[in-house]
Amino acid sequence: MPMIEADGLARTFQAAHATVDAVRGLSFQVATGEIVGFLGPNGAGKTTTLRMLTTLLRPTSGRAVVAGHDLVRGAAQVRRNTGYVAQSGGTDGTSLVLEELVLQARLYRFSRAEATRRAGLLVRQLDLTGLERRQIRTLSGGQRRRLDLALGLVHEPRLLFLDEPTVGLDPQSRANLWDHVRRLRDDLATTVFLTTHYLDEADALCDRLLVIDDGRIVADGSPEELKRRVGGDVVTVSVDGDAERAAKLLAAEPGIGDLTVTGRTLRLALDTAGEQALLPLLRVLDAAGIAALSVQISRPTLDDVFLGLTGRSLREPTPDAPR
Repeated sequence: MPMIEADGLARTFQAAHATVDAVRGLSFQVATGEIVGFLGPNGAGKTTTLRMLTTLLRPTSGRAVVAGHDLVRGAAQVRRNTGYVAQSGGTDGTSLVLEELVLQARLYRFSRAEATRRAGLLVRQLDLTGLERRQIRTLSGGQRRRLDLALGLVHEPRLLFLDEPTVGLDPQSRANLWDHVRRLRDDLATTVFLTTHYLDEADALCDRLLVIDDGRIVADGSPEELKRRVGGDVVTVSVDGDAERAAKLLAAEPGIGDLTVTGRTLRLALDTAGEQALLPLLRVLDAAGIAALSVQISRPTLDDVFLGLTGRSLREPTPDAPR
């Protein structure tokens, strides 16, 4: 059974004089043990969807099964089997690190002994050793996010929701948190469903991406699959010789899309991976006595995916709908 199975999930809100369709019939699955990124421009419906899947907001229509339980009828069991780490966290800055972890475990009805054991385990797993007696407000940004992650895991959830998990962190802290999230999947088979505005994070961390725009899923696939939909690689070649002649020779080769010439530089859009096409293209130039001075291969990025799917960048808001 999938860890998340949504079927026609929708949510509308009543605005001043209109009905706003924030989420428009989402249907998707998340397999056990996947790290899935939920991406879309601001206002696309990500937050509303996350609030529904975590039982914080009741769907207007549709249904979902989360961690084996119906989202509406089994809301209490959904909460018991899932963890949620909000973007802003939810800790008391004056509390001590270990106190906060034990309290969170006690709220899930663990005994004090078991709560203390769980807290100690998470302190070790998430590199919080030595910080147990520190007030939370004295922690660095990376330390605090690792504590937030520990709080979301203290009840051993099968599914973890992360809302913008690394926002505001420095590159080293972000990379450190990525490693911890990967270990959740690899060592504990925890399923992770996260939102992020960092496309490099989505590319490096996620097994699969769901792209939402205007309340609808518009793409579903691995980062590489989505980038391949945009097109093949682009090869840029600078030549020592007649660039126009070189362009005519290369344009006749299979798998060549758009080809432009600027001075002595040729830019070729390919239908395939650049490494596969590069050697045959260089052989064509060599046979014609045209030397290649430099070669560069560039691949489509997730930025290209978003522009192609939505017509705007990830951070550009959806008109008229802060969702």
